[in-house]
Amino acid sequence: MTKEYRAKTFKSGNSVALRLPKGLGIREGEEMVLREDRGKFAFEPASKEGRKIDLTGIYGSIPGLARMPTDETDRDWGDGLGRD
Repeated sequence: MTKEYRAKTFKSGNSVALRLPKGLGIREGEEMVLREDRGKFAFEPASKEGRKIDLTGIYGSIPGLARMPTDETDRDWGDGLGRD
């Protein structure tokens, strides 16, 4: 049987927020994905595997950091055992 919870929305800064009941078992700070389909909303925990960090905006901002070669033949992988 499906459990039903009721909650009211409230203003949080320039957003509208919805406080979720503790009984749902969602931990504080957990990232969620929210989907809307024809006026119905569904949410689920975000996949940690799909997370990517976009560093293109900071390229060139770290002095002394050399750009990685794009061709694998240019890379020096050493012997793979931590010894160069």
